[in-house]
Amino acid sequence: MPSTDRQAVILAVKRAEASGLQVVCVAVLGHKADLGFMAVGPDLWQLRRFQTDLQTAGLVVVDSYVSLTEVSEYAAGVPDDMKQARLQPSLPPEGMSAFCFYPMSKRRGERDKNNWYSLSFEARKELMFGHGSVGRHFKGRILQLITASTGIDDWEWGVTLFAVHPDDLKDCVYTMRFDEASSRFAEFGPFLTGIVASVETVLSEVVHDA
Repeated sequence: MPSTDRQAVILAVKRAEASGLQVVCVAVLGHKADLGFMAVGPDLWQLRRFQTDLQTAGLVVVDSYVSLTEVSEYAAGVPDDMKQARLQPSLPPEGMSAFCFYPMSKRRGERDKNNWYSLSFEARKELMFGHGSVGRHFKGRILQLITASTGIDDWEWGVTLFAVHPDDLKDCVYTMRFDEASSRFAEFGPFLTGIVASVETVLSEVVHDA
């Protein structure tokens, strides 16, 4: 990306953070992209301005995803501190530099028994409780943020995982795919994987002069 103005990218991130956004900078592994930014905040105009600032700095957008933090309908009894962590996460988590993101939806099968949305609320709640209990085995190894995108983007949820090591990401996703809520009803989109670091570090590794 020889046309990228590094200082303009850094300024865009600092400006976004000063406006109240949280920005996670990622050096992407593989050839789907070179770097990625995850921006979280309540002001849509600030989010849009950040997008414009990055493009003005010379970055070319190859993909994007829009979603909202939420408390799941199945989490009515969750303590308030856990609800706030889902609505207003503190990112990136300290010491967790391994990163992945993927979108997902619940399956609508040809027959009712394979259609998530034909199940009763109680049946769906039971399945999600079981799914969550599997995920809790990775507490301390994984921080997970699920954001909602039904009616906003192409999939129904975005799943972001932070971990200490990339094998933690692999172990978590592999293990949870055997859970019934995933094995019967989950559809997964493409995965983006990378390394979380400061914007200066990411740019020094990814953006090189011509």
